[in-house]
Amino acid sequence: MYSVVGVRFKPAGKIYYFDPGKLPIERNDHVIVETARGIEYGTVVLGRREVTEEEVVLPLKQVMRVADDDDAVVVEDNAEKAKEATVVFKEKVRAHNLEMKLVDAEYTFDRNKLIFYFTADGRVDFRELVKDLASVFRVRIELRQIGVRDEAKMLGGIGPCGRLLCCSTWMGEFDPVSIRMAKDQSLSLNPTKISGLCGRLMCCLKFENDVYQDEGVSL
Repeated sequence: MYSVVGVRFKPAGKIYYFDPGKLPIERNDHVIVETARGIEYGTVVLGRREVTEEEVVLPLKQVMRVADDDDAVVVEDNAEKAKEATVVFKEKVRAHNLEMKLVDAEYTFDRNKLIFYFTADGRVDFRELVKDLASVFRVRIELRQIGVRDEAKMLGGIGPCGRLLCCSTWMGEFDPVSIRMAKDQSLSLNPTKISGLCGRLMCCLKFENDVYQDEGVSL
């Protein structure tokens, strides 16, 4: 068994496990941890607990420290600088005549990497763009092409039900959704009726699907 805490880096992001060590870490604390992307600032959403080896990705990284008020200021400053970076990014995209739509930008906590998230209809050769951006910002640049579901998760919005999008408020990960789920629930197969803001099948088709399958009900 491993003693862990669950950390999120975005409000509705995936939960990652870290070793709390002997630190007095509680739920809702902010912590500084080392990730594959670099040093990051996250929020503890799952308090200290024991999990099996099958539930963790080894080697399990240890929480570096509990964040303080100065760290929160760094996070706010990084967010402001990332907003400023989006202006430069759009200018450079136009200069390189690339078909890309910027969705978001963010710095890692240690500001060693600047990540741009974008959508595009197909593959984009952005090698020269990356070189150009690196010469401007003097940090490692990462361009990450995302899908329409991830775009909706990042931008948020109001779903057909009148509530905030599930993906942007509480869903950590996307589950596969199929047209079969709509058929099993006797829903209209009109795409406008069963599609979300992203244009894909609504994630909520999955929520009740297991009940329909278990009960063998078709209403």
